[in-house]
Amino acid sequence: MFRNSPFRVKFAHPSDTSLIPSITLRHAHPARPGVPEPTLTSDTHAPCRNPGSTDTPAIPAQHQGPTHSPPSATSPLHGLTRFNAASSAEAEALLLSCCRSRRWAERVAAHRPYPTVDALLAAADEAGYDLSRADLDGALAAESSAPPHPDAPPAARTALRAAHAAYESSFGHAFVISLEGVRPGERLDQVLAGIRSRLGNEPEEERVIAADELRRLARARLAFRLSEGLTLRHSEA
Repeated sequence: MFRNSPFRVKFAHPSDTSLIPSITLRHAHPARPGVPEPTLTSDTHAPCRNPGSTDTPAIPAQHQGPTHSPPSATSPLHGLTRFNAASSAEAEALLLSCCRSRRWAERVAAHRPYPTVDALLAAADEAGYDLSRADLDGALAAESSAPPHPDAPPAARTALRAAHAAYESSFGHAFVISLEGVRPGERLDQVLAGIRSRLGNEPEEERVIAADELRRLARARLAFRLSEGLTLRHSEA
C-alpha cells in the first residue's frame, strides 16, 4: 500500500515528535494459527494482566486426572513439566531469555515446582513488581528495539527508526511495549503511536510505564516458551 505513497521523513532533533508519523501497515503474511507472533520490540529475547483481559496469553486449561490424554510435546503443560524438572541453571537461563534480570530469574526458578501454568505466570508477575531500581535499569538496558517485518515498506522502516531514536535519546534505553493481543497488521502503528504518546512523559513517569510493559512482555515470552514445550534450545538461550 506504500509503493506509490508520497510519504517523506524529515530529519531534525530526535525529540521532535511531530516528525514521527502514524502509519498503518497491513502485512500480507498471516500469523500461523495457534502460534503467537513475536513482538516488534525485543523479540530476540522472546508482561501483568487483569483476569479476563482480552490480551491475556491464551493458555489451554490444565489437564488433570486419568481421563485426559497426556500433554503433547508442544503444550504449555508439557513445558511446565520440563521447567519444573530442569536444573536451576537451565531454568534460570530460560527465564533470562524472557527478562534480563538475574534476581527475577533466580526468584521465579527458586519457587518451583509450580502446580499450574497460571501459577508460574502469576509468580513471574509478582517477581517483576519486586525488582529494585538497579534490577529494572539492568533489564531495560538489555532490551533492544526490533525492526519491523522484512516485508515492511521503506517509509515504515524510516519512520520506525526515527521513532526509536527519539525515544532512546530521551530515556536512555530501548522502547519497551507488549504487543500481545494486537493483530499483526496493526503492530507497527501501535508501536509508533506508543512512542509518540510516551515521549512527552517525565523520566520517572516513563520508568513506571516501561516497568509495567516489561513485566507484561516477560510474561508473554514465558507463556510462549511454555507453549513450545521448552525444547533444549530455549533452555540454552
